[in-house]
Amino acid sequence: MNQVGTTAPAPPRSGRVQAEVPRDLLGRVNAVAVLLVVVDVAALAVVARGLPWAWAAVAAGALLGVRASCRLYRRRLWLSWLHDVPRSTVATATAFALVTGVTLVAGTQPGTTAEVQWAIVNFTLWSEPARLFVFAFGRWARRRFHRCDRTIVVGAGKVGATLTAAMLQHPEYGLRPVGFVDPSPALDGDELPLPLLEDNLADAITRHRAGSVVLAFSRATDSPLVNAAITAHRLGCSIFVVPRMYELHQDGPDVERLRSFPLVRLSTAPTTRPSWWVKRGVDVLLAGLSLVVLAPVIAVCALAVLVESGRPVIFRQVRVGMDDRTFVLYKLRSVRMTGEDDSQIRWSVVGDRRVGPVGRFLRRTSLDELPQLWNILRGDMSIVGPRPERPGFVREFSAVHDLYWARHRVPTGLTGLAQVHGLRGDTSIVDRSRYDNYYIANWSLWLDVRILLLTVGELLCRRNR
Repeated sequence: MNQVGTTAPAPPRSGRVQAEVPRDLLGRVNAVAVLLVVVDVAALAVVARGLPWAWAAVAAGALLGVRASCRLYRRRLWLSWLHDVPRSTVATATAFALVTGVTLVAGTQPGTTAEVQWAIVNFTLWSEPARLFVFAFGRWARRRFHRCDRTIVVGAGKVGATLTAAMLQHPEYGLRPVGFVDPSPALDGDELPLPLLEDNLADAITRHRAGSVVLAFSRATDSPLVNAAITAHRLGCSIFVVPRMYELHQDGPDVERLRSFPLVRLSTAPTTRPSWWVKRGVDVLLAGLSLVVLAPVIAVCALAVLVESGRPVIFRQVRVGMDDRTFVLYKLRSVRMTGEDDSQIRWSVVGDRRVGPVGRFLRRTSLDELPQLWNILRGDMSIVGPRPERPGFVREFSAVHDLYWARHRVPTGLTGLAQVHGLRGDTSIVDRSRYDNYYIANWSLWLDVRILLLTVGELLCRRNR
């Protein structure tokens, strides 16, 4: 990238999503999920009273951990105890086997092992009836007190209308529709059970304080529906999709049921998950340690830049980060300063005569990007994420390439999935955008670890070429 200019105009607001999540903290709490945790903890407290405290802690950790990993405490539409029995049985049996293995490895007396095993069996006898009551209570509360998510249906067609009517007739599924959003509705307003909202989806979510969005069929192509899903995603809504050929769609881990309709629940925004705070903590820790350890390397590189082309040593440029907010990015300057500022219109400096031997070395080894560790420490960026771009190019690419704007749902990064697949410098913007949106849709801490390992391999391979 060109490194001549130090300032740039801020990008205009995209108009798609700039608002924060419209619901308050209480609206985010799922009472059924909380009660399921409470009854399991209470059952553990009852059955673990006679156990040594160490084994009580092991049994509690195994049971709660395995049951949480089996998603027994998830948010759900269909409150069915019978539907959850197989999952609960597998989780408890896994915890039983795990704790038994620990007691055998630890060389515990047979009597103690039997006590721990009986405590887990006894836990099931206390927990399952309580879970049955929680599901029944949840269904009753949804019907009686309308403890439901306000829901917007995208797609005013036959499927959307039928699904909306089912939500209205069966509030025990936890969705309360407030209207339709569809730029080209297939049905007239008098054929719909609820009004057609004139707002765009982002405004409708904010105005009606919606917590869920259901994407049903419409006359629109898939691209607007994808845009709608990303809009709802960024606003913190739960997103449900009616799959194509839904009559033949099988149940699965991410499939909810609303009467006879299967609804695929899309994952929540990465930035709303507890694991995202782990990511941020790791960013701060690694960036701080790296700045301390690599300070001599940065100093030597800065001295080389000073000798080759003078001051300034640090290059500053405005880039676009999460939610289209701008920030100042720091790099070691690799391009000689001239009176000409073409940084906002020149995409690449490959072959530029202003790049000297030191600059080429810094760029080839990516040492020029080390000052971005300070951006990570400040919270402007993350270690892993979509690479930040200049405001002018963000406007240009967003106007030309579908879903380029959607990469700004998460903080930008020092490295990313596109970069470790060779998409650096003057490469396809379409491919970069696809990789970035894939990263956001499938984000996990393990994916970040994989990208970091691949980044090391990419740097070593490039250095050897």
